[in-house]
Amino acid sequence: MTPTPPRPQTNPLARQLSTVAAVTAQAAGAFGALATLLCLVLVAYSVGARYLAGLPQPWIDKAAGWLVVGLVLLAAPEAQRRFEHIGVDVITERLKGRAARIMRLVGTLSVALVAGILLSAGLEAVEFSRMIGIMTEIEGVPVWWIQSMLPIGSALLLVVALAQSIILLLGQDPDFMPDGSDELPRDTLARGE
Repeated sequence: MTPTPPRPQTNPLARQLSTVAAVTAQAAGAFGALATLLCLVLVAYSVGARYLAGLPQPWIDKAAGWLVVGLVLLAAPEAQRRFEHIGVDVITERLKGRAARIMRLVGTLSVALVAGILLSAGLEAVEFSRMIGIMTEIEGVPVWWIQSMLPIGSALLLVVALAQSIILLLGQDPDFMPDGSDELPRDTLARGE
């Protein structure tokens, strides 16, 4: 399924916000791709060390887990920008015009609210971990280094969701806003094809 290409915006502020959202999401996605590649390399090394050389590297399992969390948080802004997240399609595909726009706005504002909550919780977790000096099982790695992925990813998601919300409030369509034309036929879904 190919995403709907971006629609041109006539409002200069909407164009600027679309650019900010695109740059933010694509930069986060690039770092998420690097985290994915690093995770692949570490896991391959760990498997080789464990099964070929008989030298297990338990720290790699922990680091790979942290990288998975990081890549998910860094991929979320691009998924939001392209509207490739889970949505209540049963409702939104039946709505037209102003009602559909309001539902899209409610959706983007909901994502912004959740991102704001995650940002606040992440900052508190990092602050607490730094204050008491919690360390991971890997020597020399403080817990707050790992926890910092939550506020970073949440802040990036918040930027994208707020940009989309403002664009909708300006009466424009955010890039990649679904229009219903890319819907999968329901009968093939029911048959599992």
